[in-house]
Amino acid sequence: MRLIVAEKPELGRAIAEALGGGRRAEGYIDCGDDIVTWCFGHLLALTDPEDHDPAAARWSLDQLPLRWPIRHKPIDDKFDQIRLIEGFVRRAASVVHAGDPDEEGQLLVEQVLRHVGNTAPVERLLINDNNPDVVRRALGALRDNAEFQGLYRSALARSAADQRYGYNLTRAYTLQARRQGGDVGVLSVGRVQTPILGLVVRRDRAHEDHEVRHFFELAATFVERQPGRTRGPPEEMARRFVAIHQPNGDLPVDEKGRPSDRSSLARIAETIDGKSGKVIRAATEHRRTSPPLPYDLLNLQVDASRKFAIAPERTLAVTQTLRERHRLITYNRSDCRYLSDEQHPEAPDVLAAIAATAPVLAGAVAGADAERKSRAFDSRHVTAHHAIVPTTRQADLARLSLDEARIYQLVARAYVAQFHPPERFDATVVEVRVEGHRFKATGRRTTEEGWKALYRNDRGNGALEREADSASDIRWVKPAARLDCSTPLVTDRETRPPPRYTMATLMADLARVAKYVTDPRIRALLVAKDREKQGEHGGIGTPATRSAIVAGLIRRGYIEERGKQVSSTTLGRAFHDTLPPIATAPDMTALWHEQQDQIRRGETTLEAFLHEVGAFIAKEVVAAREARLVIGPASGPVCPACTRGVMGRRRGPTGAFMGCSRYPDCRHTTPVGEDAGNKPAPGRARKTPADKAAGKPRASRPRRR
Repeated sequence: MRLIVAEKPELGRAIAEALGGGRRAEGYIDCGDDIVTWCFGHLLALTDPEDHDPAAARWSLDQLPLRWPIRHKPIDDKFDQIRLIEGFVRRAASVVHAGDPDEEGQLLVEQVLRHVGNTAPVERLLINDNNPDVVRRALGALRDNAEFQGLYRSALARSAADQRYGYNLTRAYTLQARRQGGDVGVLSVGRVQTPILGLVVRRDRAHEDHEVRHFFELAATFVERQPGRTRGPPEEMARRFVAIHQPNGDLPVDEKGRPSDRSSLARIAETIDGKSGKVIRAATEHRRTSPPLPYDLLNLQVDASRKFAIAPERTLAVTQTLRERHRLITYNRSDCRYLSDEQHPEAPDVLAAIAATAPVLAGAVAGADAERKSRAFDSRHVTAHHAIVPTTRQADLARLSLDEARIYQLVARAYVAQFHPPERFDATVVEVRVEGHRFKATGRRTTEEGWKALYRNDRGNGALEREADSASDIRWVKPAARLDCSTPLVTDRETRPPPRYTMATLMADLARVAKYVTDPRIRALLVAKDREKQGEHGGIGTPATRSAIVAGLIRRGYIEERGKQVSSTTLGRAFHDTLPPIATAPDMTALWHEQQDQIRRGETTLEAFLHEVGAFIAKEVVAAREARLVIGPASGPVCPACTRGVMGRRRGPTGAFMGCSRYPDCRHTTPVGEDAGNKPAPGRARKTPADKAAGKPRASRPRRR
């Protein structure tokens, strides 16, 4: 018997179908000589320090840094599936590892096979598309799993390093803050979450510390001469446009080349008023724009937040439901925006399903050409997964929740757009010289709307929003024409601060934090980390974890969302200022990834990397013990349960509550607005909403933290 272990049930079903079908059972499919089973995301978690030493459950600065071996333990609700896989492993003559073809996919299945004691030979199946033809070809091209051990060790190194860093630094700073009387719960530190906090804090301060600087702009109206013309439309009898002065080397300008002296522009205005100018350039180009690529998770979260104010974490949950319960969309945690070539023949069936499920898009589907093949269909750019697109399954949109319907329609619209023609437009540039001074005007005129008809009302979408056509069409301007200059006007302008983040812009920036890194080596490492990822340009975190991490920062009170703005809180800034720069910048992600690449290539070992990480953590623990924390004095009512902490407002997945500042040592909570004196029964600690959430197993595998 050959055992095939897939990462997810839907991949297992696709493999079974490619093998000719089979008999379905609980947790597996019997395909004769092949048994196909699967994981449900991660079945195992790294052990905690208290699993090896019960004394580690008590938080103490004297214990730090904590060190413990790398071991795995079953996640609470995954025991049955692990036992099922273990039983099959004992019977199998060979095993096929069918995890996703990326680092995390290699780790996820490999750790299960090791945990259940597999000794049978293992082959590797690489599938990034559940299309039956693709799966059949992949089954005919199995590789030795030994080729991928570097990938496994690299992923395990990242996972273990993140856990050790988070455990030790979180305890160190929390305990030091409490020792100094800080009014804190748990000051959580993480390789990804703390740099995200740093990103928000730095943006807030750049906004607040911005010094307004003034610059100036000179605009003038140019009118076509119409000698002897007395009849015709007014716009043809006196055609005109506005152009902007282009500074030359003699004009005082600021560091960005903008005029900085109003009087200089005023003198130019006096010189050119009423004079004749000559057109020195008039060029029109016929251009086209292709439809936007289908969604990956990040871009879907950005659009859902911008368009419908749906929080990124909520978008992830909704897509999970659309995929698992309704089966209306493909894999939802994808970081890819391309589709394989083999998916193109499915277009008629997918389009028909969209028209039946979302009647609002039926007209767009009717105008689509299923034979059209956009740039999205390119197998070369498909990574571990393809883009998020609708399936061929149909449903009644009225039976979906409002958020489910909205998210489905976003995904469906992006897919339908692939089968509409490109937008076509004329782009015109005109330059006029008058009295030795150069003026420039640009114009844009849509000639064929194409796919943009689907996005006509999509306001606020910077990438897709339909550019407004120029107030006047300047395609009529001819080279060497003479134009009269009139009504020159000098306008005062001022620099604007960088805007505070919105949830949409913050999520988008997490994919390209490298642009904020000043160290060229670190920036290059961050960009190189994402060289094989479409849409990622030196980011931190993964599409699957970013929303949860941002939600965690809000829940812990480090950042907050007011209206559409996301900003840091007093606690978040104070904590940020206490931490060393290495913790609040993305540098560590870049440096660790460089070493993980070396592990993957066999140039260093997992043990050597973790030894170096351990030394780094020990150094940071010493720094934390010596840190002067500026979290602030204790305030608020004394906790009636422990009499040592203070009650403060916290936020959990189910809403706000009052919790003790000594959490997790004291877990006393009360609802917001109630007296803190609701004391729990002796010997019992009431669970906070955060505890309850932490106790729930994840529906699918976590990504990089």
